[in-house]
Amino acid sequence: MTSKSMDEHRRKSPIKVKIGVITLSDSRYNKSNEEDISGNIILESIDNHELVSYNIIPDDGVELLKLVEDLIDVGADVIITTGGTGIGERDITIETLRTLFEKELDGFGEIFRYETYQELGYGALLTRATAGVYKKTVIIAMPGSPNAVNLGMKIVLPELGHLVKHAHN
Repeated sequence: MTSKSMDEHRRKSPIKVKIGVITLSDSRYNKSNEEDISGNIILESIDNHELVSYNIIPDDGVELLKLVEDLIDVGADVIITTGGTGIGERDITIETLRTLFEKELDGFGEIFRYETYQELGYGALLTRATAGVYKKTVIIAMPGSPNAVNLGMKIVLPELGHLVKHAHN
């Protein structure tokens, strides 16, 4: 299925965007020798784009908000987070980012949950991936598991330039 107007928008979209990556993980933040597998998947996936910053922070809403502002200040077009999306007490990513969103991109979470359901069944109910726009910056929040990050990147990579084009309008 194709759309002439969507194809035209994609042609006029930037090919390379500036990306900030944030891993939220108490355990990885406190143990610098523990490998950030999910963060590394994101870094490897965005090799055609420009990385402006990569950070590992604890599951802390205040620190997340400050880092989002810092990344916007250095020109990030897209901020991709991994971790902190579960239903545990320390999982604050979704609630924190939703306070910022001027527009929520419901489709990302919907597609993410659908694809997760296709693979894992009803366990997809636990998936709280989301995306939105804040200060003309696209913010994508994914779970911390490597499989979830692979899926999320598969969904968003082909559309990053297109998303940025619309967010900047």
